[in-house]
Amino acid sequence: MATDTAVSKTPQISFEEFCRKTFDPKGEFAKPEALKGIRVLSCTQYILGPSCASYLAELGAEVIKIEAPRRGEAMRHTTPFNEPFLYPLSKYVPERGTGLGFLGANPNEYFCSIDFHRPEGQNLVKKLAAKSDVFVENYRPGTFDRWGIGYRQLSAINPRLVYQWLGGFGGWGPGRVRASYDILGQSQGGNFGMTGKPEFMGGSPAKHTIWLADYWGGMMGAVQVLASLYYRDKISGEGNFIEYSQVHGVTRQLEYALPLYGRHGITRERWGTWDTQLCVHGIIKCGKSSYPNSDNPQESEEGYILISASGDEDFARLCKTVGDGNIASKYAKADARVKAEAQLEIYPFLEKWAADKTKEDVANILDKANILNQPVWNAKEVATNPHWQQRGAVRWLDDPYYGDLLHQGPGYKMSQTPPRLKWAMKPVGADNESILGKLAGLTPEDIKRLEDQECI
Repeated sequence: MATDTAVSKTPQISFEEFCRKTFDPKGEFAKPEALKGIRVLSCTQYILGPSCASYLAELGAEVIKIEAPRRGEAMRHTTPFNEPFLYPLSKYVPERGTGLGFLGANPNEYFCSIDFHRPEGQNLVKKLAAKSDVFVENYRPGTFDRWGIGYRQLSAINPRLVYQWLGGFGGWGPGRVRASYDILGQSQGGNFGMTGKPEFMGGSPAKHTIWLADYWGGMMGAVQVLASLYYRDKISGEGNFIEYSQVHGVTRQLEYALPLYGRHGITRERWGTWDTQLCVHGIIKCGKSSYPNSDNPQESEEGYILISASGDEDFARLCKTVGDGNIASKYAKADARVKAEAQLEIYPFLEKWAADKTKEDVANILDKANILNQPVWNAKEVATNPHWQQRGAVRWLDDPYYGDLLHQGPGYKMSQTPPRLKWAMKPVGADNESILGKLAGLTPEDIKRLEDQECI
């Protein structure tokens, strides 16, 4: 009875308020970190490998990013807006900066520089690996093994080391020698074969502007690392050698395309911004810009909006809202609407209705009719949306090196051990003294000598 009474007296709050208090971004740093005490060496470049290590850093792991001395890894130089005064590359190359594309895959990391090609640099890597839990690299298969710092050599020094290798095609098989990157992975993995408009509509395969295969692959690699750490600490006591293929990871995203081919010999093809299984469930073009007075050409173009009314009742309500009874009766049933020839009539009809409206106008009309919709937002609209701001999905970061930066927050919430964003990045070799002094036993004189030799 006492328990029942206690429960009955517990203040009741809404589920929304419970979530708001539990996951409040302002309380992240008052809570423990899930991976605190785990040390990760990130010998990575571009996005695939770095994002894997960075996801672990979000959860509290001590991630040490090792780059080439002075100029760092290539991703710093292959993305735009690398202003040296805002994002200096290193103290050795003051005239160069770091491109903004480097930010998304490298937050929360410590930065050390070592030349992997030199014996003394390789010896430093071995010393660091001896005191680490995880090693992540995404060079061509066998490169680190050839340099004497691959899994076979490092596991002999540290049997508990979890070694995560990420690459294009895997460490064995006919395609293993090929280099890979995001667009190649999506192309060979099968994604582009069904992304974009069909040819008869004037389309072709469409590339994702974001590095989707890289960031997805990094997350999959992080999952492998977490599973290996659990197995090591709970069962085996030993590390693990993990392989992740970027191309295979893309193939894992193909939904029912492979079973469809295997069963019926049908190749799933491109169908633009519409859906092959549901209708209406696609994106239409509106006739007016949301920013008619803007001088920015990216804002002056017409808007787009997703409309989802695939159920028979929803579709009937949509037709009533746009004022057409013929379409409603002709395609009253879902099986009739989903056919290609039906969609070629339905979607252009909806675009004709939206030709004198902005995407916001269309959204307001559909909201009042209780029809699911979502205007297609650009980066500006995402960044200024109060929902994302309140939840910390988009936030201003007071970075200790670079000042105020608009940055993505972690993509998920955890009540007891939340992920968090501490800093965006650092210049090349910013933590050489602390990392190499603490973990490799180098003296200030050693560090000065190796820096002069460009070994670190």
